[in-house]
Amino acid sequence: MAEFAYNNKIHAATKILPFKVNYGQDLRMGFEGRRKGKYKAAGKFVERMKRIQEKAKAALEKAQEEMKKFADKKRREGEEYRVRDLVLLSTKDLKWQMKGRRSEKLTECFVGPYKVKGIISSNTIELELFKSIRIYPVVNVSRVRLYKPQVEGQKKILPKLVIIEGKEEFEVEKILNKRTVRGKEKFLVR
Repeated sequence: MAEFAYNNKIHAATKILPFKVNYGQDLRMGFEGRRKGKYKAAGKFVERMKRIQEKAKAALEKAQEEMKKFADKKRREGEEYRVRDLVLLSTKDLKWQMKGRRSEKLTECFVGPYKVKGIISSNTIELELFKSIRIYPVVNVSRVRLYKPQVEGQKKILPKLVIIEGKEEFEVEKILNKRTVRGKEKFLVR
């Protein structure tokens, strides 16, 4: 029933019934019997089929051009990556590795920067990843963005590390505040 309804409705792209495009005649509604023997108008039928198919082909080409026009409005050229460029990797495929985070919506969209180890094709590049990131190092260029370093005044300067009893720690100038969160004490320091 669904196939009958589909074949008996004018298609948006071809502006003709799909059944008529395939078979050259309208879909039969009733139970008319078929005549036996050869049809004398077979040549006319072939010519009519050619005209219908040419008309459908022209309509499809016009629809294809319109679709391409609207698709190209938002399309942009991909960036060219070179070996040793720094890129940021999308965390879209790394969600399972970031389960320890409190909220998925607050995790970073991109992590890195990572060096481009090699160019596989115009669509794929190979990255130098840390061993803790357990994914295949060849990724699609849609999953990376070119790394742009921070502006000079924006850069955070981390304090120097101090080694105490074999562990690296930060030197604290002053404790500004203290609070308890879920049974653990947290300090605001300078």
